[in-house]
Amino acid sequence: MELTNNKHVLSWIDQQAALTKPDQIVWIDGSEDQLEALRVEGCATGELYKLNQEKLPGCYLHRSDPTDVARVESRTFICSKRKEDAGPTNNWMAPDEMYAKLNKLYDGSMKGRTMYVIPYCMGVVGSPFAKYGIELTDSIYVVLNMAIMTRVGKAIFDQLGDSPDFIKGLHAKANLDPEERYIVQFPEDNTIMSINSGYGGNVLQGKKCFALRIASNLGRQEGWLAEHMLILGIQNPKGEIRYVTGAFPSACGKTNLAMLIPPEGYQKNGWKCWCVGDDIAWLRVGPDGRLWAVNPEKGFFGVAPGTNEKSNPNALATTHKGTIFTNVALNLDDDTVWWEKLDKNPPHNALDWMGNPWSPETAQGPAAHPNSRFTAPAENCPCISPEFNNPNGVPISAIIFGGRRAKTAPLVYQSRDWKHGVFVGSIMGSEKTAAAEGTVGETRRDPMAMLPFCGYHMADYWQHWLDMEKSISNPPKIFNVNWFRTDENGEFIWPGFGENLRVIEWILKRCFDEVGARDAEIGFLPNPEDINLEGLDLSRDTLAGLLSVDRDLWRQESVNIHGYYEQFGDKLPKELTDALAELDARLNA
Repeated sequence: MELTNNKHVLSWIDQQAALTKPDQIVWIDGSEDQLEALRVEGCATGELYKLNQEKLPGCYLHRSDPTDVARVESRTFICSKRKEDAGPTNNWMAPDEMYAKLNKLYDGSMKGRTMYVIPYCMGVVGSPFAKYGIELTDSIYVVLNMAIMTRVGKAIFDQLGDSPDFIKGLHAKANLDPEERYIVQFPEDNTIMSINSGYGGNVLQGKKCFALRIASNLGRQEGWLAEHMLILGIQNPKGEIRYVTGAFPSACGKTNLAMLIPPEGYQKNGWKCWCVGDDIAWLRVGPDGRLWAVNPEKGFFGVAPGTNEKSNPNALATTHKGTIFTNVALNLDDDTVWWEKLDKNPPHNALDWMGNPWSPETAQGPAAHPNSRFTAPAENCPCISPEFNNPNGVPISAIIFGGRRAKTAPLVYQSRDWKHGVFVGSIMGSEKTAAAEGTVGETRRDPMAMLPFCGYHMADYWQHWLDMEKSISNPPKIFNVNWFRTDENGEFIWPGFGENLRVIEWILKRCFDEVGARDAEIGFLPNPEDINLEGLDLSRDTLAGLLSVDRDLWRQESVNIHGYYEQFGDKLPKELTDALAELDARLNA
């Protein structure tokens, strides 16, 4: 039954149904009865496997096609009308050409299948931040994941009314041909189209496709920011909660920071940490001139391998009910799941992520795919913030950029001002770590951790950040952290994990003018005595080393940045060129 009379919605659905030719159309109303019926159907078709409901209530396992296990950046396109608007860091094709190519692939792709109409909201329904979308899909897996990750149901149509202001999304599994796999964003049309994939980030269109690629472009037009950032609340012993956002490339501890557990000594003194979001932040200027952030999602889509009781107990606890696991191992003895580094007791009677028999004695490969996932409701998280559903978001005191650098970047430094902070974000990067590739130490730049997710020209994106300063009368301060400095043996010097709160404490003190800093070549650095080391087996001298700036390494870094900036040509904002020139001058003073 249709859930709306909105002629814009109905006309668009009619067009897509005529193209894809499904046997039937089912409207998703968000009710538990309907979702449970889909779970039952998914189990009957083999799309889902029902796990042990005593140990993992409401949890299911899904296996994707072995060729379809991750986001595919080479098959992801930004199809703006002008190529220069997509920029050198995005794949581009002319919209008319791409529509023609896709329409051939979509033609009849849902014959014998059901088209599900998913109305969804990014952000709290009816809130100032809310944006609405409709995804059409032939996948029960997509419906059930979207119901975890976003706010789904009839309430979206109640808010939308007769408006045409919604993001249009079409997804079809087709035949899962990797050579014809496309994940396409049309920013001027507010349209997302993905085909020949059934995997998470390619098909859960609310996530990277909408909340970052499309939303970053909307933010530029409307004067806000859509960012690949966690949102974390830090409660100090006085009961004050101060909020930070953080942008980190993959493998840099982002989820661990989002669900930070304070060190024991801090806990005894009354410190607490609250997770508002683990992946995406939408930031708007509030009436008080501060930046306010919401997490537009309703769930977590996390990497399973490496998640355990030691590395991230909050993330692990979040997965214990109402969760969909993708491409992990199945323990046949008790119908539970397992993945590498979950514990030291791998199951001896299991099926691997492809459904083949697996045991540690005979294993030819991993039990779980390295990019296997869990889709879990955020409300399950033991440290979920009481402000998670606040329609106005939370006020941001600090923006933290980070990367994985063995020698160059110090443990933490502060930018001199907003413009310098944009420069610091623009040069973010991580060193490659796989020794076999022969490129150890080569830096992969990932500005603001948005390289795969920026929906328009990266230089225009930086300009938008710079332009935002005019409307933020009380801006957050901007910092860069690096938990990954190594010693002469290649071992990490800083302990990381919960101990990172010691650095966040200094950051927040800087935001509220409660501690000084020294002016260094690259920005403001802590005085070693101002970072609390109580209860930590780390000397002041070692900390001083972590806070040092090696001028020779930074001169090499500057040469690298000059080369990196060249691809952006005349579009590169002058403020960033000036910031790089100032860095050079300070390094050579």
